[in-house]
Amino acid sequence: MVSTDLRETSAAQPFDWAEIEAEAVAHFKALLRIDTTNPPGNERPAADYIAKVLKKEGIDFDIVESKPTRASLVARLRGSGKKGPLLLNGHLDVVPADPDFWTHPPFEAKEADGCIWGRGAIDMKNMVTMGLMALILAKRTGVRLERDLIFAAVADEEAGSHEGALYLVEEHPEKVRAEYVLNEVGGHTLFMGDNRFYPIQVSEKGICWFEMTVEGEPGHGSMPRPDNSVVRLGRALARLGEARLPQHNLPVVENFLRTLAAGSPFPNKAVLPLLLQPRFASTLLSLLEKHELEKAIGINAMLRNTASPTMMEAGKKVNVIPSSAKARVDGRILPGQSLEQFLAEVQRVVGPEVKINVIDHHEGTTFDADTPLYDTICQVLDERDPGGTPVPYMIPGFTDSFAYARLGATCYGFSPVKLGPDLNFTRMYHGHDERIPVDGFKWGLRTLWDVVHRFVT
Repeated sequence: MVSTDLRETSAAQPFDWAEIEAEAVAHFKALLRIDTTNPPGNERPAADYIAKVLKKEGIDFDIVESKPTRASLVARLRGSGKKGPLLLNGHLDVVPADPDFWTHPPFEAKEADGCIWGRGAIDMKNMVTMGLMALILAKRTGVRLERDLIFAAVADEEAGSHEGALYLVEEHPEKVRAEYVLNEVGGHTLFMGDNRFYPIQVSEKGICWFEMTVEGEPGHGSMPRPDNSVVRLGRALARLGEARLPQHNLPVVENFLRTLAAGSPFPNKAVLPLLLQPRFASTLLSLLEKHELEKAIGINAMLRNTASPTMMEAGKKVNVIPSSAKARVDGRILPGQSLEQFLAEVQRVVGPEVKINVIDHHEGTTFDADTPLYDTICQVLDERDPGGTPVPYMIPGFTDSFAYARLGATCYGFSPVKLGPDLNFTRMYHGHDERIPVDGFKWGLRTLWDVVHRFVT
């Protein structure tokens, strides 16, 4: 890749934001209409679309395939090298969507009720588009860069990043090595009463995807057995689903909850700090689940390791009791907790008769919030929404940031979008009717550009 060099280019005239926003919305809708469901992935058509856009802008790029159709695109605008590069990352793949449960088809990018609907609207073709536009605007305006500005649209984040960001880090580190990375899951509006917060992701949990197996004697389905493997596995899964694993308070989570409490009305002002005390937390979370389920499950996942059963397999015929039954479980591990500690917590809940086999694992990450980039984000948010409060936080999931961290990058989740109090951000992730407000997307586009422009010049 022969990267575009902007070191000697003078600043261009200001551009028309209405035109830029319309252009961004068009690219966003085009990407949403490309089905990149993972599995199987097939991110190549989306990478090719971006390649055509960049070619028209005169920006050089590389498309790297880990396997046929599993494509990631990387582009770079070179600066003076005075400071370390900034990488804007977005993944092209999306999780499956069942159209029978959607108000509008998930791959039509329908604009309705003030929103753009589609799988990937929040997770995360919005950030792909905003990052793409930031790169384009940096090129068009001719800003003098003190840092290289890198844009990466990658494959396979939804299945563990092995064919995307992790592949680039391991096989092509020179393309994506950066001092800082801006990635997904942060910069959205979070309401607590009438108060607005903007969580900035500085930490994320690791994964332990594992298989549980229970064995028993096979037999004829007409004669129920007490050692039926399906029944025994079901009991173990029920225990796992009902249990709360031990609480482990992390500094970033404690600061997050106390910051929300300080800016919230009663009862949140009183209740949120009590969640940091294990003797109260379980009871309070159970009560909160009855009134604000999404908030309760989000907070619970920040306070402990978690394990969610997601897949089951047993038997070949309806009249045969199988000799084994299996389930796959999505485990998420807090930063600082080891794989062994997590598995021991799970084993104590499910019982010794359950065999556990780890399928995939990586550790959680936490990044320093005392950096020039974090400060720039806070400054821009204060200008773009003077009444909002930025706050560092940990997401219960993972992103490509764990991969870039292996190259020493400081990574933040910041894909800004302004939301109203009636739209729950976390429910958009992997849920039905994923959508983003048009005005909120446009607000995020300008907010990200302000951060990027200020930080790289």
